[in-house]
Amino acid sequence: MIHVFVGPTLPASEPVLTSPGLRVLPPARHGDLFDTAIAEGDTVVLIDGVYHQAPALRHKEILAAMGRGVHVIGAASIGALRAAELAPFGMRGVGTIYTAYVQGEIEGDDEVAVGQAPDGDWDALTWPVVTIRHVLQLAVRAGGLSAERAEQLLAGLRAVYYPQRTTAAVRAVCHRLGEGAFAEWLAEQRKADEHFGDIKRADALAAVRTALEGGAPQTGARPAPSTWQTTYFRRWSNAAVREHMNGMVLSTEDRLVYQQIFDPAFRETWAAYLEHRSLRPAGERGVPLPERLARVTGGDVSADRVFHPAVDLRDQATVELLLASESEEDRRAVARYADALAWARRSRPGFSTAAVSDEVTRDLLLRVWRVPPERLDAEASARGLVCGARAVAAAKRFVTGFLEEISETSERTEATCGGR
Repeated sequence: MIHVFVGPTLPASEPVLTSPGLRVLPPARHGDLFDTAIAEGDTVVLIDGVYHQAPALRHKEILAAMGRGVHVIGAASIGALRAAELAPFGMRGVGTIYTAYVQGEIEGDDEVAVGQAPDGDWDALTWPVVTIRHVLQLAVRAGGLSAERAEQLLAGLRAVYYPQRTTAAVRAVCHRLGEGAFAEWLAEQRKADEHFGDIKRADALAAVRTALEGGAPQTGARPAPSTWQTTYFRRWSNAAVREHMNGMVLSTEDRLVYQQIFDPAFRETWAAYLEHRSLRPAGERGVPLPERLARVTGGDVSADRVFHPAVDLRDQATVELLLASESEEDRRAVARYADALAWARRSRPGFSTAAVSDEVTRDLLLRVWRVPPERLDAEASARGLVCGARAVAAAKRFVTGFLEEISETSERTEATCGGR
């Protein structure tokens, strides 16, 4: 399967995008390469990506995909930039823009940035610098501009912020700099060929065709896990895991945190997980947890205060162990709380989980766990949350929904009492 991340560079109506075996996706963003539909042996063609309105696709996400046997080709836009940066690790670049990045003729994502339509069609509304430069070069070759005038015009057009560099803005800058003749020449060329000078489009088409023709990736071993398995990557990976359950799409991370906070018996679950990890560690011989603990502390400190193993929610055995006590009602509560959080984000400008009060969240935890403030750290550690501060940060995702439910329950109680 070939997965093509494309948006403003190629319209959805482009015939090549209807080829069998092609899965066309919107511009790539952070987390998209964790998609389980992208399997070993597949090819990803990275053309467009977002980075202004949403977190951008990280380099380590691409390295991880290649590390599990996915071939990645980049071209035209952010794909060309990422290919130039990751070529030593096996990402393949295609096209003129990629070559320019590799040779140091251009640098930075501002070269390929365009303003995009806000309605989901991903149409390009502005001109990228690479296209302007290419069109100016064509004009110089045609004898309509001198190289010096072209450089002056490029500087003037590049000074316009990319979301504002519309066709009208390009025309206005040309007239302001005394290049009205060039503006008219460009309008005539584009009237005859709507894709005139669109170097990004040409590179994108070349990349898709390369994938369809079975173009092999660059030779070399897959990127080693050490190049991408960082604390941040594990955090991103866990946050991306989703599961469809009874008509609900649930975050596995949310499900785990819910159990850590609301399951009265999760201390025992975490203890079992620590034993599991001690018997099956990565890269070393497994030993029973008491033996491992004795080696480190002499056995006078609880295991949860000493060992804080990373949790991989893509590992099915880990998920089954940690969510062994999860009920259907638990899953529905996770869905309700996720909906409440999403509603808060939509209805309150600037709202984020980080903005939720630490004090309110801490009070919620003390109330649910039924412990005094001085026991908060110990209880959080026993539940795999390391300490009270981390527990507060993790629990904030549930505060909005939890408080709403408390308020609704109070209102119902008052109404019932008032009716008696």
